Amino acid sequence: MIDALRLMAWLSPTYPVGAFAYSHGLEWAVECGDVCDAATLADWLADVLERGAGRNDMILCACAHRAVGIADELAGINDLALALAPSRELHLETSQQGRSFLDATLHAWPSAALTEMAARLDGPVAYPVAVGAAAGAHGVAREATVAAYGLAFVQNLVSAALRVAPVGQSAGTVLLAALTPRIAALAGPCCEADADALGSATLRLDLGSFRHETQYSRIFRS
Repeated sequence: MIDALRLMAWLSPTYPVGAFAYSHGLEWAVECGDVCDAATLADWLADVLERGAGRNDMILCACAHRAVGIADELAGINDLALALAPSRELHLETSQQGRSFLDATLHAWPSAALTEMAARLDGPVAYPVAVGAAAGAHGVAREATVAAYGLAFVQNLVSAALRVAPVGQSAGTVLLAALTPRIAALAGPCCEADADALGSATLRLDLGSFRHETQYSRIFRS
């Protein structure tokens, strides 16, 4: 029970990681018309989850969880995770949240294993790596961590959509409910995957993240 509550707290919108400031390219997708209603948002979210950063982040989270206690391996996973960010904005998105998550968790949920792990990650930290490593250090089950991370990833994008896209709260809730079984289906394979399974096919999102930084009017940092 305590592990489930810990994950709920860590991945809550109120946890001080600044997730509300990022849209992972969604703001540009709305600007250029790729996302214009609930149906196009559903397609966009499914692609990001299953063919883009959602799946990759879940794999990286699992890899970091397994690497707790193996300092060089954990540092290597973090370096890879940061290198996979295709643009400056998406690099900032993952590294700022990762650093904030690790610092907040060290302060509120200290442990010897977490302190030792954090000492090896004293620079930029990718968000999924920070979550996976913290969960591993606290003995939280890997599959539960990966599934919870995937759900939080999608929840944040739905929250961003409510602020920037012509989609209401009821439609957003329906979309989240529809994607939850797909998150659960991804969690198992991602939990057992290694870095060789990483890969994405969301090139329009990646290119859009470059264009977002020069977008005339915007409310998100990515």
